[in-house]
Amino acid sequence: MSRNRFAVVAAVVVVFAVVAAYLVYKNEGGGGQSVRFDVTVTHADTMKPSELKVHQNDMVTISITTDTDGEVHLHGYDHAFDCKAGQLTAYSFKADKSGTFDIEWESTGAHLGDLVVEP
Repeated sequence: MSRNRFAVVAAVVVVFAVVAAYLVYKNEGGGGQSVRFDVTVTHADTMKPSELKVHQNDMVTISITTDTDGEVHLHGYDHAFDCKAGQLTAYSFKADKSGTFDIEWESTGAHLGDLVVEP
């Protein structure tokens, strides 16, 4: 009977350790952080910064200021930023897909940069 109790206690300890490790990973760089990028687009062909890196499951806010009216399109997440010159346009979303996603000036197809979502 004491062997059975020992086995149950050992199993509970193992499950607790696995759950604790998962929670630590999730909260310490494994995703789920709030990340904000302030982006500037000039002449409808240059974006600074040009690479935006996040982890999967991060809450991402991208704020864009342009010197030209037009649309900035984030592929993969299929979001269009309808930008007006000199005005801030922002969008928030959960980065639930991993990969590299193009950011482009929609009317010309000019590649502005990339959103990189690491697993």
